[in-house]
Amino acid sequence: MPRYVRSLGISALFMTLNAGCERGAPRIAAPETPIVPVSHPAQRAVKDYVYYTGRANAKHAVTIQPRVTGYLMKMPFKEGADVKKDDVLFEIDPRPYAAQLDAAKAAVAQNEANVRYAKATNLRFKELDKKQKGAVSERELDQYQAQEDQAIANLNLAKANLASAKLNLDWTVIKAPIDGHISRYFLTVGNLVNQDTTQLTTLVSMDPMYVYFDMDEPTLLRIKRAINEGRIKRAKEGSEVPIQISLPGEDGYPNAGTINFVDNQINPGTGSISVRGVLSNPKPKNGTHLIVPGMFVRVRLPIGQPKDELLVIDRAITSNQGLKYVYVLDKDKKVEERRVTLGSLQDDGMRVVTQGLKKDDWVLIGGLQQVRPRMTVQPDYLQNMPSLSEPALPKAKKG
Repeated sequence: MPRYVRSLGISALFMTLNAGCERGAPRIAAPETPIVPVSHPAQRAVKDYVYYTGRANAKHAVTIQPRVTGYLMKMPFKEGADVKKDDVLFEIDPRPYAAQLDAAKAAVAQNEANVRYAKATNLRFKELDKKQKGAVSERELDQYQAQEDQAIANLNLAKANLASAKLNLDWTVIKAPIDGHISRYFLTVGNLVNQDTTQLTTLVSMDPMYVYFDMDEPTLLRIKRAINEGRIKRAKEGSEVPIQISLPGEDGYPNAGTINFVDNQINPGTGSISVRGVLSNPKPKNGTHLIVPGMFVRVRLPIGQPKDELLVIDRAITSNQGLKYVYVLDKDKKVEERRVTLGSLQDDGMRVVTQGLKKDDWVLIGGLQQVRPRMTVQPDYLQNMPSLSEPALPKAKKG
């Protein structure tokens, strides 16, 4: 290639580079000020609650065991069914016990005859002694009196054996001791069952139902201090302390119950105290009991009387290293990060804020991912703090 051509190419390259330098770096558009919804905290009277998990338990639970030994003859109940008190559940072969009852009746009759003979003999010799003093010795009189007393004692023993034989015969028919829901057969017909040993089935009551949960020690102390300071009225003897129960899959706490037992000591291993509530578990017509013993439940326990609190929608709260914050606007429409202390979460998704907010603060309730502290934003003022039950109303004039 001729030398002048190569020189021309190099010159053109330098001209292109110089032209690029003269145009400079491309301009970046200024970021737009984000529009974020803001609202004052809601203010209303709320109750303070503590929450626990618990288990449902039957008020009455019975393991059905035979009170006599024998072979199973009948099992007239249906497995998994509801039974009434005194319904027949099992029948044991009664023939050995019927024979024992007949023998006990015969023993009673025999001893009644012995009593009659002993009384007549004793009376005869006493009258003879009255008519002819010295005809009967004192030793013989004592002997005849002892024979009468012994005959009476033997009769009483025979009557007791008769009562026991009647009980044993009655116990060959095993009846339901309570109303409730019965389990399956543990044994089938023809098996030998042993007195007070063999387990035949189980029976649990269904209404009402107990709920057991463990209250932590700090909450227990909090309640006791509030009672001592007069902030909580102490329940009178026999009065009911309400609790609210939620079953798996339920929204809120629609089932009402009461506390009927608090244990007398704290478990040192867990630092908690056992508490028991009771609630109704009715069976609808053509339906079934909703709560089953052993079922997992959530428990909400109200503490004290309602009081005015500030609340914000739960999504307005952010977290940083375990600390809770909300974003608020200052007078220059800049974002300020405000640390808050939180209370209980309400059914409508509102969270109580006990410290860190004032009722006149404008709280950011949306667009939190695109803001940061000291950032200027364009607020979209709302008339109310939204909740799960009440949407936010359109713009309001800032006042």
